[in-house]
Amino acid sequence: MKKMNMNMMMASALTLGLTLGLTTATTVYADPAAEQGKILAGFKKDYPDVKFDDMIHGAMVFSADAKSQYNAIMEMPPFLDAMDAGKKMWDTPFKNGKTYAECMPNGGKQIAGNYPQFDDKKGEVVTFEMTLNGCRTANGETALGYSDMKTMGVVTAYARSLSDGMKVNVKVEGDAAKKAYAEGKKTYFARAGQLNFSCANCHIGGAGNNLRSEILSPVVGQATHWPVFRGKDGGDISTTLQKRYVGCFKQVRHVSEKEGSKMLNNLEYYHTSLSNGLPMQAPVYRK
Repeated sequence: MKKMNMNMMMASALTLGLTLGLTTATTVYADPAAEQGKILAGFKKDYPDVKFDDMIHGAMVFSADAKSQYNAIMEMPPFLDAMDAGKKMWDTPFKNGKTYAECMPNGGKQIAGNYPQFDDKKGEVVTFEMTLNGCRTANGETALGYSDMKTMGVVTAYARSLSDGMKVNVKVEGDAAKKAYAEGKKTYFARAGQLNFSCANCHIGGAGNNLRSEILSPVVGQATHWPVFRGKDGGDISTTLQKRYVGCFKQVRHVSEKEGSKMLNNLEYYHTSLSNGLPMQAPVYRK
């Protein structure tokens, strides 16, 4: 495991950005498979023994001790009550008698890996959470707040658990979808905040390195396991992927757009595509 200071990580991410074809202008070019391949090729040079499927475990691929502790916690995870609350929301009929399952293909099973997806009719990226809210409003219910982890967080946690084992399969087809993907990529590589950091600084250029007391996880695999229940939050509060984006921006002292915004939806679209082909496992526990 390597140690890298902030300046070295920023330089490394900039080099990777140039290698991956990052530009300041939005482009309609997008090839998720090639993008993932280039990132993996760079990662494999430093960590040749890490297996692709194991990358769903994030920073734990660098620490057998952390993985062992995780396995023990997941035998009786602290978020079981939250999952029960999510299942209750999922199963409870709306006022018109319909349920979430009736809104979803295959009753909501083995579908979450297809999200985010680009909706050509709407002309925008649609996340899994947006689909859950669309189900609610189509049946006369009010939409849930994307930042409300007691409602959106728990129902998303349960709903995504119905897709455990499904491989991430985000598709980017058509010029409009490619543009959204490119905008998401631009956000991922853009420096932000007083610390002048980007997502790529930590999770591409710095993956596997220590930053203070934490090991930085690789970008490939990160999107497979959300929502997560984090020990620092007590282990029983759900955190969605976009909620984590907001938290990451805060850590670099940048005021993020809100969950459900176009910017974060596009970011999730690009980010999740880098985990294509990996099995989903949600929710999980993290320190």
